[in-house]
Amino acid sequence: MSKKKIVLAFSGGLDTSYCVPYLKEQYDAQIHTVLIDTGGFTEQQLAETEEHAYNLGADSHQTLQQTEAFYQKVIRYLIFGNVLKNDTYPLSVSSERVFQAVGIAKYAQNIGADAIAHGSTGAGNDQVRFDLVFNVIAADLDIITPIRDQQLTRQEEVKFLQDHGFDFEWAESKYSINKGLWGTSVGGAETLTSDQPLPEEAWPSQLEQQESQAIELEFENGEPIGLNDTHHHPIKLIKQLDELASSYAIGRDVHVGDTIIGIKGRVGFEAAAPLILINAHKHLEKHVLTKWQLHWKDQLADWYGMMLHEGQYLDPVMRNIEGFLEDTQDTVNGTVTVRLQPYRFEIEGISSPNDLMNAKFGDYGEMNKAWSGEDVKGFAKILSNQINIHQSVNSYD
Repeated sequence: MSKKKIVLAFSGGLDTSYCVPYLKEQYDAQIHTVLIDTGGFTEQQLAETEEHAYNLGADSHQTLQQTEAFYQKVIRYLIFGNVLKNDTYPLSVSSERVFQAVGIAKYAQNIGADAIAHGSTGAGNDQVRFDLVFNVIAADLDIITPIRDQQLTRQEEVKFLQDHGFDFEWAESKYSINKGLWGTSVGGAETLTSDQPLPEEAWPSQLEQQESQAIELEFENGEPIGLNDTHHHPIKLIKQLDELASSYAIGRDVHVGDTIIGIKGRVGFEAAAPLILINAHKHLEKHVLTKWQLHWKDQLADWYGMMLHEGQYLDPVMRNIEGFLEDTQDTVNGTVTVRLQPYRFEIEGISSPNDLMNAKFGDYGEMNKAWSGEDVKGFAKILSNQINIHQSVNSYD
């Protein structure tokens, strides 16, 4: 009889590194490691991760390129919706994990796997994201989670690897870094507390630029297409903007939120490009969308971000919300000027052919051109009717 096939979601970090020799030893199975690249790796890093997987004993390793699909199916809607969890976090990791889980589940089905494994712990969100997606796409496959099931500490994982002849300097690093196209998460001892900030050494990007500079971001139908008069594919633009803004140490913050399993969580992150793009896009929308478009976009985008964060990407309502968000972007065209400075940025202004401030009806605070003072008097009187009726029926001091 042939050995069973276990597909392991593999990043090359400590948790998934532990899983390879453990699964081979515990299940006597073929271990097929899979990395879904959503834009967070260089070619060299991908090659090193593949070599690392084979050194650990993987029977096969696959890197599935999904950066373009990740942008088209997820990131562009996060931009359209100006999605920031708790007005802070651009879903740097959560958006990737859900999308990666979909790719891994489909791969497992394609190769006829018997089980899927992942290295999530029992205290975070990723365990739910992976399990939920696997239960929908590959419901007939077993889900194996060694770290969660054994409640392992990092020290225990390191010792197991060392006992099996594997010793990696990075395994004992003080900080856990997860870099992706839409931001980098930073976890350490400080993020397990409520009062300790991350020290300067914890941040992957350090301050290199001191002198401020203004940049221009061009949007077409809501998508970023230009940086400083040069047009780029949005993915390339995101990477270039992130490199430029990270040299100012822009995009650092700490997110505190409610995890899917009901406990509070705290994580540091760097997301220079996402924060700039979302703020620039939102500022442009203020000029080109109507009051009620902005209002309902905010409501639906908040739901979209929450459901994506909690692993509900496959729920059909997500496609409904995406349809609404995309439909609002026809007039989101123009250029936004952003000034970069050490540790911060500011929006200076916009230029757009769809700018509603250019309407010929009147200038705010100045002379109107489409109505008279008497029109406004009548409008205000009618507008007060429902309040007057309520006051006449209900007396208040």
